[in-house]
Amino acid sequence: MRWEDEYKKRLLTADEALSCVQSNMRVYIQPGCAEPETLVGALIKRAPFVRNVEVVHLLTLGRADYVAPEMAGHFRHNAMFIGGNVREAVNDGRADYTPVYLSEIEGLFESGAMPLDVALIQVSPPDPHGYCSFGVGVDTTMTATKCARYIVAQVNDQMPRTYGDSFIHVSRIDALVESSRRLCELPQVETTDLHVAIAQHVARLIDDGSVLQMGIGGIPNAVLPFLKDRKDLGVHTETVSDGIIPLVESGVVNGARKNFNPRKIILSFVLGTKKLFDFVDNNPLFEFHPNAYTNDPRRIARNDNMVAINSALEVDLTGQVGSDSIGTYFYSGIGGQVDFLRGASYAKGGKPIIALPSTAKGGTISRIVPMLHPGTGVVTSRGLVRYVVTEYGVAYLHGKSIRKRAQALIEIAHPKFREELYEYCERTKWLHHSVAATTAATR
Repeated sequence: MRWEDEYKKRLLTADEALSCVQSNMRVYIQPGCAEPETLVGALIKRAPFVRNVEVVHLLTLGRADYVAPEMAGHFRHNAMFIGGNVREAVNDGRADYTPVYLSEIEGLFESGAMPLDVALIQVSPPDPHGYCSFGVGVDTTMTATKCARYIVAQVNDQMPRTYGDSFIHVSRIDALVESSRRLCELPQVETTDLHVAIAQHVARLIDDGSVLQMGIGGIPNAVLPFLKDRKDLGVHTETVSDGIIPLVESGVVNGARKNFNPRKIILSFVLGTKKLFDFVDNNPLFEFHPNAYTNDPRRIARNDNMVAINSALEVDLTGQVGSDSIGTYFYSGIGGQVDFLRGASYAKGGKPIIALPSTAKGGTISRIVPMLHPGTGVVTSRGLVRYVVTEYGVAYLHGKSIRKRAQALIEIAHPKFREELYEYCERTKWLHHSVAATTAATR
């Protein structure tokens, strides 16, 4: 049968396609800007007809009505990375959180530890050979389609066509739903003076020929403009945002010195606006792969001069990093932080970096803390941390004793909190009295 005939045969309305979802199933939703919103809307309509359906995904940007209180008993969400649209439900006990390295999520699908019944995805229209592109989000979705028993695809003519390991043939899709609509967008975060101050310190650690993983947010966005004078930067990352565009257009990012996958931006998904979607569309510079590939620390480590820049909620004086929760309040997820910090630490000339503001809540609390708040999960262990950066400078922790770590971190804490941090170290005897007194006298 020609693929065109298969396509027509499998073309359904969203409501017809979602009738495949039955009670006690597990449904995977493609995350990020690729979220298939038309299919998610039809899934919600199934609520009166189903019980105990588990909805699994990472960060999504659309509505998540399946976590509403009235959906209890019908749907229960299991977040592998918590977004703002499900955070309240997770912390109210109406949804679950599974902490897992981003590089290992697909292994749960493949091993049968987390079997998938239905995968809801969004793809581009098929090419002349019948292949659809996963577009802006290969992430964990390609593997999900290999493991799910039933695949429903939202075919959107506004989905970019991207290169790499980014295609699925029409013959592998069980139901097709055409829906022309704008993709979910992640607006750019406003860059503040604080972000700029941190970014200046981070940028000084990035040399010509470095390979970058930067993520999204105010600090990465602020770093990129400080790299305009660099030469031959490369990118191996899980995601990029709009800030990458001017560095590519100016030739700063060209991958010329990359020793692993040279001249290619290796990534898994993009989080940004239509400007970025248009930029990656049919752009062979961008090579998309599943997260199991991009986030594999062994592959990351093959990039000489790998610089991994990640954020955190707080760092304690021994170097432990809390990133996914504030005390017992679950906030986000492990994501790819540990994958990339580990990979960069193994890489020749690698630099694993944690960058964060020195304070939170309008400067009322310190993010450099004596100990992580009770209940806070340690995402990155003290043994893995290398560089910690705030607006007050850079602390290098690798191979340092607890005493020297504490001193280095106090020096990059906000000045108004340094005294109480020193006092804590006095009580714990982490700092010798004379050392602490001498240092305090010079403040």
